[in-house]
Amino acid sequence: MIIGVPKEIKDNEYRVSATPGGIHQLVDSGQQVMVERGAGMGSGFADEEYAEAGAMMVSDAAKVWNEAEMVMKVKEPLRNEYRYLRQGLIVYTYLHLAANEELTRQLVSKKTTGIAYETVELANGSLPLLTPMSEVAGKMAVQIAAHCLERMNGGRGKLLGGIPGVLPADVVIIGGGTVGTNAAQVALGMGANVMILDINPDRLRHLSEVLRGNLNTLMSSPRNIAEAVKRADVVIGAVLVKGAKAPCLVTREMVSEMKPGSVIVDVAVDQGGCVETTHPTSHSQPTYLVNGVLHYGVPNIPGAVPRTSTYGLSNATLPYALKLVRQGLVNAVKGDAALAKGVNTHDGYVTYQAVADAFGMDYRPLSELL
Repeated sequence: MIIGVPKEIKDNEYRVSATPGGIHQLVDSGQQVMVERGAGMGSGFADEEYAEAGAMMVSDAAKVWNEAEMVMKVKEPLRNEYRYLRQGLIVYTYLHLAANEELTRQLVSKKTTGIAYETVELANGSLPLLTPMSEVAGKMAVQIAAHCLERMNGGRGKLLGGIPGVLPADVVIIGGGTVGTNAAQVALGMGANVMILDINPDRLRHLSEVLRGNLNTLMSSPRNIAEAVKRADVVIGAVLVKGAKAPCLVTREMVSEMKPGSVIVDVAVDQGGCVETTHPTSHSQPTYLVNGVLHYGVPNIPGAVPRTSTYGLSNATLPYALKLVRQGLVNAVKGDAALAKGVNTHDGYVTYQAVADAFGMDYRPLSELL
């Protein structure tokens, strides 16, 4: 199989879908790999390292897309890349289709197979290809919030951990999954008062047992969220519904009750966001104000730490990539139920129920199309 690794074109996206070590494994398995020149520079990987690993270095992104049978990316194809989509092509990347109707319809109309990292799901319900980036995003969300709280950045001028004799900031985390847990770890480590809200009492019980510091847990309900958000200096949206659009849990009215200079970091923005007033921003223009509250809505937070993120992502995605190229799409997904759940579009149909439901599109089980 011919594998293509193009350079990411999303704003300030410095990650790359494969390390030189990963390319070496793909080449060793008998595959031909084309890497666009400069694709790894943002993560600190020189073109020479990819060439030494056996990759064919290509200067033209179009050549990578047009000749590859499977394109490995980090982020979803952007409009400038839609022209490359075609029948028979596998696009293996984060897709987040439930928040992107335009891309969904492009993949369907061009009969492209879209395999989404974020919906590959093991039997125990875990998401192995989403987890490492969720860990990064959760930890970074607190770093970002601390920075945004600084007065010169539009915040209240409050130190997250406080000092002796001065109260720390109140951090409210909505969602106790991977993002929320990692956010809580960092916020607690910095000395903040942390409240985690979740709909699962067993999850809250577990977090109360394993996390140490100024931690409170609360069952998630509209009333509890409203009261917590009103008191918060920082709100971190960490809600995930697998493969589906994030539910709106923090309303515009709730935001209007927050203190001026408070901060919202909506990590769920790549799935549509869980705060009514958030919308996607970029690393170059990450924040905006609504009712005096500073909003951060960058959908590719891990792109700011590409060296760490690229290694973490490649460690998780490479084993499935090797399975796809060695066995072919059909045999790979028939033999691996987790990978099959990652297929969101195939042969002109949406094959992931939550994505079809988001846009009222026809759904076809993948098993009927293979």
